[in-house]
Amino acid sequence: MTIDFDATQPSRELRACKQKIAGMALARLIVFFVLAAVLIVGLSEVRWLLILFFPLSALFIYFILLFNEQKDKEAFLNALLEMEGQKEKRKKRDLKEFEQGITFKEKQHPFCDDLDLFGQHSLFQLINHTVNEGGQRRLAEWMKASTNPTKARQRNQAIHELTEKEDFIRNFEAIGKAFIKKEKSKRSFYKWLNTRSSWKKSYLIPMIIGPMGGLLFLMAWLLGDFSSAYLGVWILIGFGFLGLVFKPLMMAAKAMPNEGDLKTFSAWANELEHIDFKNLYLKDLQSPVFDMDFKASKALKSLEQQSFMVLNRGNMIYLIFNLLFWVDIFVLWRLERWKDKHAPHIKNWEEVFEKWQVMVSLAAFSREEKLDGSMDWTDELVLEAIQIKHPLIQPEHCVSNDLKMKVDKKIILLTGANMSGKTTFMRTLGINLVMVNLGLNPMGKHLLCGPFQLFTSMRNIDNLGESISSFYAELSRIKKLLSFAEKGEPVFFLLDEILKGTNTTDRVMGSEALIRQLSDSNCKGIISTHDIELSQLEEKILSLANFSFHSDIQEDQINFDYKIKPGPCPNFNAHKLMELMGIRFIPHN
Repeated sequence: MTIDFDATQPSRELRACKQKIAGMALARLIVFFVLAAVLIVGLSEVRWLLILFFPLSALFIYFILLFNEQKDKEAFLNALLEMEGQKEKRKKRDLKEFEQGITFKEKQHPFCDDLDLFGQHSLFQLINHTVNEGGQRRLAEWMKASTNPTKARQRNQAIHELTEKEDFIRNFEAIGKAFIKKEKSKRSFYKWLNTRSSWKKSYLIPMIIGPMGGLLFLMAWLLGDFSSAYLGVWILIGFGFLGLVFKPLMMAAKAMPNEGDLKTFSAWANELEHIDFKNLYLKDLQSPVFDMDFKASKALKSLEQQSFMVLNRGNMIYLIFNLLFWVDIFVLWRLERWKDKHAPHIKNWEEVFEKWQVMVSLAAFSREEKLDGSMDWTDELVLEAIQIKHPLIQPEHCVSNDLKMKVDKKIILLTGANMSGKTTFMRTLGINLVMVNLGLNPMGKHLLCGPFQLFTSMRNIDNLGESISSFYAELSRIKKLLSFAEKGEPVFFLLDEILKGTNTTDRVMGSEALIRQLSDSNCKGIISTHDIELSQLEEKILSLANFSFHSDIQEDQINFDYKIKPGPCPNFNAHKLMELMGIRFIPHN
């Protein structure tokens, strides 16, 4: 479809569109009844009147095309209105109705299960503007990818330019939402594309004779004293030739993608062909669509039209024309010509459209959230965050924090009261590192980061099916981290409530041993704990620093400011929390 109307006022345009649809439906109905009357009278009384059948059929098809064009416009405008509603829900962080991407979770992945990347109230729900399974899968792959500063810089520059193309990112998403509904696997379609051509040169003879002979027999029957038997014989001969192409056309019909997919791909290609980019990364993504002897939009539009013909061969008007003029043979010829010319490219186009869906998602998210912070990658093993925030917390309630980890500081020991913000802060850093690796700016003022691979151990749970306790699950995670450390890989780790599944004595001893082991590696990260005894290690291990979150207990209330502070936590609130929950402490005599 071509967007030649004002898409900034979807409600107004939709009202006008619905009026046109009603008019087209009425006109189509009137022509259909006239067409039926011509057939009845012509076959029973006035034979020459059947000549009107052909111009009336053309007029009927014309009204169908106009009607379908307006229906496409209506679907596009409804998609725009749906997007406006979704934008408001994202702004309020009301993400219940959005696709969760649960299938992309990986228990053994270095970080995705701990950082709310997928699932209910997840980063995937907030970022995802893709419209099909391929786009979702591609976005998930990028979110879970290893840190690549070079690629992140390229995407960041591309996203910056793309956010300025408001019409393009709006139209691209709306097109997909309008036409891609229930997806059909394209496996059989790609298999069909790789099959040998069903066309034979000998089919050219009936392809030429069919329309010519059909026209002569029809005119002789309509205008002359010509027996209907001869016309019947012509139709019977046609059955023989049509039978030659029946099977390959049925195979093609079964293999064809959904109409909505083809309509979407054609419209996407058209959008990409009519926009100029300066960024080289965007130009490279754009080039497969029209950097050839032909344009993808025309090729895909042609396939859409041919698919429509193949899938609607049982239509009454098509059947009449097919029996008279052997149309099936011409349809197969066009289809095989298309396959020979475009089959090598269409899978590549689909993959390119998946990448564009992700880029549009990132640009739309960046634009909606006004991500104007800065991101710098460095070869030094440092991490600095200024006014960093968690993207999944409502902006008006989110508290920002600063953190600087120079080269000489490798481990932050994070202590603090319950519910004071330790885990949320760690997840804030982790999820922002995922965002900047995607090419986004951070949710904050500034982020400086070395070439760290991200690793987390925060949600270790038991698994009865595998007979694994939560403590063993945590040890397995730590073992993976140590294997990275032994290889000398730079890793930024986030370990929450370390070794919480064992007794205090073993936990403190084990934690100290792990801290010493990690301090001798290229790893850098944060370890949270309730064991305040570990804070004394700052005096023994120069690369360790204490930070904490505090709480303020006043009568029956516990107040939090959720701000990170240097030094160990001076007080804890577990005793007070238990009292508030009804546990009565009896003093010992």
